[in-house]
Amino acid sequence: MKLKLTIEELDGFGPLATAWLEEQELHIQNVGVPLSDSQLTDARRAGVQHPERVKVLGVPEIPWPANPALRGVVEMTRILLPETRSTTIRYGIFIRSDAWLDRMLLVHELVHTAQYERLGGILPFLRQYKK
Repeated sequence: MKLKLTIEELDGFGPLATAWLEEQELHIQNVGVPLSDSQLTDARRAGVQHPERVKVLGVPEIPWPANPALRGVVEMTRILLPETRSTTIRYGIFIRSDAWLDRMLLVHELVHTAQYERLGGILPFLRQYKK
């Protein structure tokens, strides 16, 4: 079993990963909650340019892609783990329900939102993140 993907192989999954992540972000935007006033302040301090766009969704566990190939990439790269407590997809943040009140965890995720903004979106963020 191959344990590592080359940069070229990983780049080949970019469009598939981007489509899945955009779908997840849309889901969070549709059913998540906006940041509270104090969270908006934290977002601005974390460098988020458009904190009013951020929504947060509490979930029992962070979702993984159903697509077997993409799921395999996630497992191989360990970008998500079963114990992952939160993850950010541009202006959408998943937080496990048992970590909902962890302010520092949310601030950490807001820093990722600022990175998405600075880098110009999902695919540029993924390319930077895998380095």
